[in-house]
Amino acid sequence: MKSVEKVSRTKEEAVLEALEELGVKADKVKIEVLEETTKGLFGLGGKVVRVRVSVKEDLAQVAGLFLREMLVNMGILAQVEIFKRSENTILNINGKELGILIGKRGQTLDSIQYLVNLAINKNQIEKERIIVDVAGYRRRREDTLRRLAMKMADKVKREGRRQVLEPMSPQERRIIHSTLQSYKEIMTYSEGEDPYRHVIITPQP
Repeated sequence: MKSVEKVSRTKEEAVLEALEELGVKADKVKIEVLEETTKGLFGLGGKVVRVRVSVKEDLAQVAGLFLREMLVNMGILAQVEIFKRSENTILNINGKELGILIGKRGQTLDSIQYLVNLAINKNQIEKERIIVDVAGYRRRREDTLRRLAMKMADKVKREGRRQVLEPMSPQERRIIHSTLQSYKEIMTYSEGEDPYRHVIITPQP
């Protein structure tokens, strides 16, 4: 992480000098006040402020590099696209025969995503939420789950009996719950322990 230290009469002046030297804007740096004293005999002589200004790491780029290295170590030839959004960063893997990265019900992909987040956010105060995807798999899976949720909800309303869905990851269960939260005639809840925890759709009591 590139950083400089500056001394001036005020914090603002010191930070401005540091930003000019680093060639970045204020929202791209972390500012630390290292010293704030008044020099001179009996406090006379003026105030002195020393600050350290450090350029923040681009965690999205770091995450992309980490994922690329992971794929190389796995012997997989693929490209990683980086999409930065306000709420998260998406790393989308493109290539041929990448089903091994998805695994059963996306379990392998979830594990890769967990490792990337763990590595990138270690010792970070401001966390970056990283979503790892393979050729748009998560979007297709989300669409499939939403259709399944609505189909099962209609069945519950028609037959008046609860429906138990297959075990899902926490992220997939949230999709089911959010899809059906506006359905007034049914309710949803999760039951069981991971990795076998599943969603139950049942008529409203």
